[in-house]
Amino acid sequence: MAKILTHPAVAAALLTALAVSAPATASAAPANTSAVATSCYGGAVTVSYGDAVEFGPYTTTSRCADINLRMVSGDAEFVWACVKFTRLGECNYWTKVGRSWKTIATDVKDGSKFTVPLGVDLEGSSARVQIAF
Repeated sequence: MAKILTHPAVAAALLTALAVSAPATASAAPANTSAVATSCYGGAVTVSYGDAVEFGPYTTTSRCADINLRMVSGDAEFVWACVKFTRLGECNYWTKVGRSWKTIATDVKDGSKFTVPLGVDLEGSSARVQIAF
């Protein structure tokens, strides 16, 4: 059976020791990254490879700092994706993307116009993807 501290001096000493060993500090609460991701991904558009091989044009918003993509269905194991900014007219770089969110362009300025060319792992494969921007 556990003993309960009933002596006031012992209880006060214990509380004082706990306060000294774990001082309270003021700090800013970390940003809720889950809420940020939800708002970014919540605005994602869903497209199917086969309906087209280049999707858009889209315009970036303040909802996401990056352009992200993921596969949501299809028989392809992965897709190749790039971002083609309208002002440049060519792909930034090709990124292999599976079923988890992957950044395909980073630190993109709001209001940038772009398209997303896609390729699948095997000719004839299908893929449905989401693009968040």
